Amino acid sequence: MVTVKTVTSQTGILNKKGFTFIELSVVVLLIGLMLLIAVPKIRDTMFNDGLTSAANYLVNTGDELRSDAIRNQVDYILHLDLNNHLIYAYSIDSTPEAVDDIRKHAYRLPEGVRVEDICRFKGEKTTEGEFDIQFFKKGYVQPTVLHLAKKDRHFTLIFEPFLSRIRTYDDYR
Repeated sequence: MVTVKTVTSQTGILNKKGFTFIELSVVVLLIGLMLLIAVPKIRDTMFNDGLTSAANYLVNTGDELRSDAIRNQVDYILHLDLNNHLIYAYSIDSTPEAVDDIRKHAYRLPEGVRVEDICRFKGEKTTEGEFDIQFFKKGYVQPTVLHLAKKDRHFTLIFEPFLSRIRTYDDYR
């Protein structure tokens, strides 16, 4: 015959097979923290229509080019091919072969997203062809307004020459 020992407390028999309230609380807290971090990313991934991701790509690329231009002391070009919906960047001292190679790996705008128009301050709008935005080694950029569109939604990106960020608006300005 096998005897089983039980641990007794002052209130009676204590069962060792369950979890304590503190253990359950810690698990619930950890799951909550993971959801707090993961849900916005999942939501953005599932419900993103491409327009926001294209705007984010341009802003992040612009910020990176400005930093690279200052750090490497060389001008950079953000090239937009409006007819083929391609965007790529290269340094001003790149060889034509290197630019061709970069073009092969260019960012393609998501399906349905287009560059509606681009204009320099006090300049004419460009709606087709190719367009360059230059980032200078002194830390400034050619002043440019870029409009992205998908169906009836618009994004406006303003590249201001002396500000360290690119302003974005979720409408046409």
